[in-house]
Amino acid sequence: MGFGKLQIFFSRLFVFLIFQFSFPEYKMGQHPCQLKRDYSPTYTKEGDIVIGAFLSLYVKSDYKMVKDSFKYSPAWVMVHSEVMLKHYQHFLTVQFAVDEINKDPHLLPNVTLGYQLLNNFHQSHLAVESSLIWLSRKGPTIPNYSCDRQHKSVIAIGGMSSKLSIAMATLLSVYKVPQLSYGSFDLVLSDEVLYPYVYQLGSRESTLHLAAVQLMLHFGWTWVGLVISDDLTGEQFFRTLKEEMAWNGICLAFTERAPELFQKEHDEFKLLSTILQSSSNVIFIYGNTNSLGEISELLNVYKLHGKMLITTSSWDFSAYFENMILSNFHGTLMFSHLEKEIPGFTDFLRSVHPRVNPEDIFLKSFWEIVFNCRLSEISSVDIVHERCYENKSFADVPPIYLNKIIIGKSSNIYNGVYLFARALHHMLQTEAKDVSELAANPLLSWKLHHFLKCVDPVYGFKDELCGNGTSMTTEAYNILNFKSFPGRFSVEVKVGEVIPQEKVLSINEEDIDWPEDFPQIPTSICSVACSPGYRKQSLEGQPICCFDCTLCPDGKISNKTDAIECMQCPEDQYPSKEKDRCLPKIVTYLAYEETLGMILASAALCFSILTTFVLGVFVMHRDTPIVKANNCSLSYILLISLTLCFLSSLLFIGRPTPAICILRQTTFAIVFTVAIASILAKTITVVLAFRATKPGSKLRRWLGTSVSYFLIFICTLIQMCLCGIWLGTYPPFLEMDIYSEFSSIVIQCNESSLVTFYCVLGYMGFLALVSFTLAFLARNLPDTFNEAKYLTFSMLVFCSVWISFLPAYQSTKGKTMVAMEIFSILVSSAGILTCIFAPKCYVILLCSDRNTLKITKNKADH
Repeated sequence: MGFGKLQIFFSRLFVFLIFQFSFPEYKMGQHPCQLKRDYSPTYTKEGDIVIGAFLSLYVKSDYKMVKDSFKYSPAWVMVHSEVMLKHYQHFLTVQFAVDEINKDPHLLPNVTLGYQLLNNFHQSHLAVESSLIWLSRKGPTIPNYSCDRQHKSVIAIGGMSSKLSIAMATLLSVYKVPQLSYGSFDLVLSDEVLYPYVYQLGSRESTLHLAAVQLMLHFGWTWVGLVISDDLTGEQFFRTLKEEMAWNGICLAFTERAPELFQKEHDEFKLLSTILQSSSNVIFIYGNTNSLGEISELLNVYKLHGKMLITTSSWDFSAYFENMILSNFHGTLMFSHLEKEIPGFTDFLRSVHPRVNPEDIFLKSFWEIVFNCRLSEISSVDIVHERCYENKSFADVPPIYLNKIIIGKSSNIYNGVYLFARALHHMLQTEAKDVSELAANPLLSWKLHHFLKCVDPVYGFKDELCGNGTSMTTEAYNILNFKSFPGRFSVEVKVGEVIPQEKVLSINEEDIDWPEDFPQIPTSICSVACSPGYRKQSLEGQPICCFDCTLCPDGKISNKTDAIECMQCPEDQYPSKEKDRCLPKIVTYLAYEETLGMILASAALCFSILTTFVLGVFVMHRDTPIVKANNCSLSYILLISLTLCFLSSLLFIGRPTPAICILRQTTFAIVFTVAIASILAKTITVVLAFRATKPGSKLRRWLGTSVSYFLIFICTLIQMCLCGIWLGTYPPFLEMDIYSEFSSIVIQCNESSLVTFYCVLGYMGFLALVSFTLAFLARNLPDTFNEAKYLTFSMLVFCSVWISFLPAYQSTKGKTMVAMEIFSILVSSAGILTCIFAPKCYVILLCSDRNTLKITKNKADH
């Protein structure tokens, strides 16, 4: 006996012993070793090789599992006949695929495939029972024994859910029977140690999380709730989705895990309350068939007001339509793998009719329920007495009961049949044996495994697939919109497509029907988006999607929604009032055209003209006593210097140039030094004049004009030296001041060295202080035309102006600083002009009778 036959012997012995200990009343010798059944939910089409299809039609209520469960047929009163009726397409797909293969002269020539259809009512224990019936082949169900010596059944297609697949695998794996699971891909079933003979036909959803995030980004849903099945697949999806969402700035509002069966009402209430109390308007639901079925029943009773559902085609809630309120699911978006339409299925449906296949109990049951009639005296629809019309066909079946296009799990079944056919085809070519001889070989199922791993159901034999299983990864998804209409009519409309790896999403929003609570595209955000001009400020202990909006600080902007940080404007630009964009700064300076520049220039010209007029008056009246008594030559120098002082202020107005920057401060300093030196000379002359009246005084020789000229020259020369040092070391230069004014770039002159600049001003202040001191001491000298008091006031005004200028100059910038210096020049010059020459002009022009030598002498005698 070979090793393979020994394995079969011991495996069958193992199953037999289990059954004997579990059911002692059926021990050999007391009863025939068989499980007597009055009801056998199966339909078989004979062939050289038979495919076992374990499918789910209707739902049978769960009940406590006891050992007597194998004695009796399932009670019809416990079967929901309309629930999952839509899955009858799975039965039709097996029949269609087998018929296609039998008609194909190139695939399995001289071999006829058959099938055996079994219904497990979506129950795990019935799936095991159906597996046992299938293993026993024809005749009575005898554990660990097959009455069919031909061994035509070598492969099983079954397991709409991973729970059903696992239940079947516990029995089928004992005999190494290849099992093609047509449900959604499950990580648990991918364990080759626990389930080495299970081949998943469903596509691995390795990129579904990328597709989901692409959809969320498209509609701006950044605050999303997640409901997953409480299993390994759900946890794996949760981890990948959470990571991708965090990478794209999307947050999970909550995560709830749905069990395959709600044990308590507390679990249902907890799930519903979490969803309804969440501020998220978009809920993504992902899981296996069982847990999604539980959620379907829950949401059929409680509608989620104000919530938008997103799920996958694994949740075919339209199949659970017994008393289902499908409007509760209206507007749901679903992801579905891209699938090609399989031609010929519609034509196949036209050929299927109960009168053609009278032994097909599934077709009979489906037909009577859909058309609400009876085909025979014994009917599945006992309350209906009307006979079915002969002219009815599948073309009259509404879409809610049957899809006319092979999609979803039906597509997996279709691929599974072809996978087996191609694997068998290559095995026959390799073995080069007659099919009848091969079918009788008990090791046929074992040999199929190698070929199942090396065959693609669409393209045929591929060596590179060997050892990698048959799971196929789809690189793109359809986006479907579930639409429910009155009269229990619903449809799934394709509204878009997404290719996750390439981040390509195309969607037609006009074709989408949103849930009734949303008149337009729903929003789902934790915090209102920050408009341009604001930045997001994270809240402590909250996800990144929950934030406050803070206005950008001065000098910064944000030009996009939900900016994380504000940007600094370039140096030649400034923020707008709304702080949402940068505006180009205008180049500005104290121009003649603007109001301030025009006023200052006009004042300078007016004062210079006035000073020239005073000079003209003094020249015209140079022979009068009042002019002679006040040293006319010094008065001329003072008036000319004052005129130049007024005109020097014009150098500060207009667009500055490098030459003007060098000239204007030095010109102002030298001209003002001449004016102050002239006043100092006049003050010294007045003091010396009264001191020299004493007999024998030696001060008379200092009263000459040459001494005054020399004093003015020396004082001016010192200032010129200071200016020369300034220009020779750190001369003023032209600069673009981008900081002084908010929205402007000020073209101005930079004094470069403030030390030398203040030295120049300080020197003028020193001369003014000396003049003020001497004039103040001589203010009460007895003389009619004594101008000491006028000199005192003029220097007092001058010093006051320039002392006030220093702090003001330091606190202002840009054009204001230039205007402040011009103002100081004009005010100080005008103060000197007014205090010294206004009284004299008054006497000369209006009181000429006082401008006589007689009055001067009388006043002196007195």
